[in-house]
Formats: sequence, C-alpha cells, structure tokens
Amino acid sequence: MDSVNEIYTGIRDEVQKVLISNENVVEGFTVALLTEGHVLLEGVPGVAKTTMANLFARATGLDYRRIQMTPDVLPADITGTQVYRENAGEFELQRGPVFANLVVADEINRATPKTQSALLEAMQEQHVTIEGNTLSLPSPFMVIATQNPIEMEGTFELPEAQRDRFQFKLTVDLPTFDEEHELLNRFDANPNLGPDDVTQMVHPEDVLQARQAVTRVHVDEKVKEYILDVVAATRESPAVEYGASPRATLAFLNAGKARAAIRGREYVIPDDVKSLAEKILAHRLVLTADAELSGQSVSEVVAEVVDGIEPPEGSSLSSESAPISDGSDVSRM
Repeated sequence: MDSVNEIYTGIRDEVQKVLISNENVVEGFTVALLTEGHVLLEGVPGVAKTTMANLFARATGLDYRRIQMTPDVLPADITGTQVYRENAGEFELQRGPVFANLVVADEINRATPKTQSALLEAMQEQHVTIEGNTLSLPSPFMVIATQNPIEMEGTFELPEAQRDRFQFKLTVDLPTFDEEHELLNRFDANPNLGPDDVTQMVHPEDVLQARQAVTRVHVDEKVKEYILDVVAATRESPAVEYGASPRATLAFLNAGKARAAIRGREYVIPDDVKSLAEKILAHRLVLTADAELSGQSVSEVVAEVVDGIEPPEGSSLSSESAPISDGSDVSRM
C-alpha cells in the first residue's frame, strides 16, 4: 500500500466485514500500532473486545497471542522461563506468549500486581529479562489489555505506573438498535463469521515503513504549545490530585501525527489534539476525593480542561473540514 491513509482504510474495512460500529476503536488500534503505543480496552462483557483485537491482528498480518489473565497466572507464564530437558542434560529457554507482535492481556485486572508488572518492561523497553538474560521482543510489538468496568470482585486495580504505559484507553460501546440488527442479519446468514473471514491487508514491513512516514508529519510550534497547555491544565485543575505525566505529552505528539497521517494530512491540527484528549488522559488522571464524592467523572474533568484552553488559529492550523491532501505525499515525506 502506498500511504498511511490506505493502510488504515484497508484495516478498517476488513475488520468491519465481521463487526460493525466502534470505528474509533479500530482507529485507536491503528494509531497505537503506528506510534509504538499500547491500548487499554474497556467494555462490558459480550461487546467483542478480544474479537476486535484478533480481527485487527488478522488484517495487519501480526503474530497474535492471547493471555487469559487470572489470579494464578505467574510472571513466568507471560515472559517465559528456563526449562530443564533431562534427555539433553541442559536448560532450554521456553519463550512465553509475550514474544508476539500483538499480545492481548484479557481481563488484565484479574491478574495480581506482580503479574501485571511483568508487562511493564515489555511495554516500555520492548524487551524482557528471563533469569538474567535480556531478550528483544518482535517488531512491531503492541499490547492490548482488556478489562470489564462492572465486575470488581476478585480484581486488582491497575497501578498508576501501569496505566501510564498505555497510550490510550478506549471504550467499546454497546451497538445501537440498527447496528445490532445488522449484526443479527450477518450472523444469521453466516453463523461461523469470524476472524478467518478477514483478509490480511498489510504486512509487518508495511507497518514499519508507515511508522517512519508518521514521524515526518509536521507539528507547528503553536500546536506543541497547545499540547503543553492541555497537559499543564490537568496538573492545575482543582478536581485532579495527580495530573498527566510527560509520557502523556509525548502521546499527544506521536498520536496526533498518526491521526493526521491516516487522514491524509502532512500536519497536525488542534482538532487532532482535542479528539485524542479523553483517550490519552482519562486513565492517567487521579481525581481528588472531593471530586469523586461530588460524582464528577474523569471524562467530565477532561472535557472541562480541554474546553478551558483556547486552540491556536492560523492558515496552517485549519480544522478537519478544510481541504486536505489525498495522502499520497505522506508516504514519501
């Protein structure tokens, strides 16, 4: 494929052959993949969180592994360990499921904090240490962790350090009546509809090339200052105990570039920053006790923060409605 825009369109269309709605989730997956990010995916049971990740892996040609997180899962079950082979009289490295392009940690909050932390090194450094040996993970590498927001019994809340390593927190919404009707018709016509019906649209090499194109998307100094103002406002908000970290600032920069590229633009605009705000900030902010007692949600706080910052204006900082390039130049920058 010739452009970042075409890569995203191909992935989206393939995923929607099986599932409908939640295009924002597919876009979030694509942006994270193109910027070496990771995604925390939240939704009630039955909304196809894991299936979405599997479909995305099929469409992108990524090696896919799923880990069902439970309290008895140990760190070695994720990273791997040295196994003694009696017939050979020596230890042999047995790699864990983390050695894949796309790792799905299903119901991550059901694993113990010790096991959750086994993903920290992998997510940040893209390598793991097994009994003193440091091993690189495949490239591209991406973690999608799912969690259920309504079942808290038997779960372990993700610590701030773990949440901060996720570029996005995405929410899978329930379908509308019309969307669910279409879903019924699809599975009535083909009860076995699933990941096997998705065609691989790109190769890992295409993803690596697209990543390079994304890094060359231009970010005006005014947009950078806008990002800094939004992040700083989270630290100054009276409703926030702990605001966003510098990692969130970099997430705005990198994700803004990718969002612009998949829309065929060679530059980031304030709308990119605004549209990414809740995805980047909602899981990072820790509200004050007073804000929680008053029933204020993180989403409401993020909206207030963004609304309180005046976006920059100028001919080079046009809105989404302005004409944009067809995306062909993005891949050649």
